[in-house]
Amino acid sequence: MKKVMSNSLKGILMMMVALSCSLVSAQPQGGGQGGGQQGPPPVPSTKEIKTMVSSLAQQLSMTEEQEAKVLVLYKNHFEEIKSEMSSNSRPSRTEMENKKAAFETKVKAVLTEEQQTKYAAYLKEQLSKRPSRR
Repeated sequence: MKKVMSNSLKGILMMMVALSCSLVSAQPQGGGQGGGQQGPPPVPSTKEIKTMVSSLAQQLSMTEEQEAKVLVLYKNHFEEIKSEMSSNSRPSRTEMENKKAAFETKVKAVLTEEQQTKYAAYLKEQLSKRPSRR
């Protein structure tokens, strides 16, 4: 009887250890305080920039000339951001927001009024797709 009880206790103990291990390994990994990605998003590649601008051009019904100008603006903007991010002194959030606003103003200058309205809606939609930051 003692041996049966001892085997039962061992079995229960083994199950509890296994359950504890599986619960610990099933916990999501946090990315620091807020979870997820910390810091700014990665700078897109040239191919990704072309895809973004092509999609934007379709949504805004841009002419080929407009699309070419906007592509240059996007490439220049992201090249500037890339060099800022790789320098030793990382720019502040305010500086980055100012650069973004200046960039968006340059893009709007290429667009018609109707396209500017669509572009504003596009930017708002893109902002809502981004994960919220704390």
